[in-house]
Amino acid sequence: MPALLFGRRVARSRWTLAGLAVVAALALAAASAPWLAPGDPYHGELAVALRAPSTAFPLGTDAQGRDVLSRVLFGARLSLAIGLTSQAISLATGLFLGLWAGFRGRWVDAVVMRAADVTLAFPSLLLLIAVAARGQVLVTRGLDYVQAARALGASDVRLVARHVLPNVLGPVIVAATLGVGGAIMAEAALSFVGLGAQPPTPSWGAMIAEGRDLLRVAPWVSLFPGLAIGLAVLGVNLVGDGLRDALDVRA
Repeated sequence: MPALLFGRRVARSRWTLAGLAVVAALALAAASAPWLAPGDPYHGELAVALRAPSTAFPLGTDAQGRDVLSRVLFGARLSLAIGLTSQAISLATGLFLGLWAGFRGRWVDAVVMRAADVTLAFPSLLLLIAVAARGQVLVTRGLDYVQAARALGASDVRLVARHVLPNVLGPVIVAATLGVGGAIMAEAALSFVGLGAQPPTPSWGAMIAEGRDLLRVAPWVSLFPGLAIGLAVLGVNLVGDGLRDALDVRA
């Protein structure tokens, strides 16, 4: 799909643009946390513990007197970094496995697919990307222009890089984008049960866990990091849905 047509389709989707705006705003806030945070996210004063949202503390304070807004901003750095990094690793690994298995076929395809069957302990998105990439490659490698390039003596690496990869990237990037939200939720869940970021490191999931016993007296301790998770997941899912629709040749 020409880049210009793809860009026009994305620009026509208000929901996609809204998702991009949300993701960009969260990323900018995370990157600017040291300058935007009004207080110390790691240490607080017990004298101001559990203060309700006010002009002095826009999102209130937690049980240790730490500014919730500062912790939400710094927590974004960890939660978003984990979500994006995990998907980048899954994208690179899954794309390589899918390309190689689909293009080489025969025993390579058999080994990779059988390995995928027995490695259920791997992140599900990695296997999803590998299978999606393999399926696209199986279709693309039989096309006339690929066969013509092979007849002219093009190497396998050149065929994959110049003719196969560009046709595979679209669906794979969509799958990876949609997986970012799941990765953010997974990090939050692990932090919530104590297996993620350890105190006093700010993490959205850990902040929700810290406030679960304070929901009646100080709901803001858990509310605002929960809203941040919801916004992040909503934003990346809107972007993923928009990319999928923009890449749909039937649209």
